[in-house]
Amino acid sequence: MSKACIKIHELFNNMKKHNFPFKEEEIPINGIYVLFEKGELAHGTDRIVRIGTHTGNDQLRSRLKQHFINENKDRSIFRKNIGRAILTKNKDAFLKQWELDLTPKEAREKYSKLIDFKKQKEVEKKVTKYIQNDFSFVVFRVDDKNKRLALESKIISTLSLCNQCKPSKNWLGLFSPKEKIRESGLWNVNELYKEPLNHKDIKELKTMLR
Repeated sequence: MSKACIKIHELFNNMKKHNFPFKEEEIPINGIYVLFEKGELAHGTDRIVRIGTHTGNDQLRSRLKQHFINENKDRSIFRKNIGRAILTKNKDAFLKQWELDLTPKEAREKYSKLIDFKKQKEVEKKVTKYIQNDFSFVVFRVDDKNKRLALESKIISTLSLCNQCKPSKNWLGLFSPKEKIRESGLWNVNELYKEPLNHKDIKELKTMLR
């Protein structure tokens, strides 16, 4: 997998990178985002640490805001995973409360009295600061939902199957309670170790990025 992984690292690292605050008009309304993290290197360039997309139509910009701006870990599994790692690193018992998803009405009724919302807000602020300061990303347009999801899966698998893409010893993800994150070196838990990109896929990807 290293040849395919080298190629996609080369392709994505040669694209325009966005940092926070990003210009919304420069982001396509449908597509895939590729995240890089400070201090993480692979194949002689910045290491890809997460691939993501969206399922709803025209929601890429909204998805990125959920990750970078909106302080609600229950609307962003990426934010939730960053918080998990921060709390685990600090041996913070608030992790048990952080795990609770208050999105469903039933869950809010059941768990709200158990949550230290002041503490939760503090953790959300730490997550926001880390994401905004330490991550950059590239995006590319993919309008068809099924195509987006299939391509996202193959890119994630290509990265996870590469034995040369290793996180640095200081990578925050090594503190994650999620074994898949620690082992893969990616802030992804789904679509790992499945079907990778083949030669035809990479040729098509190069065409899409022009």
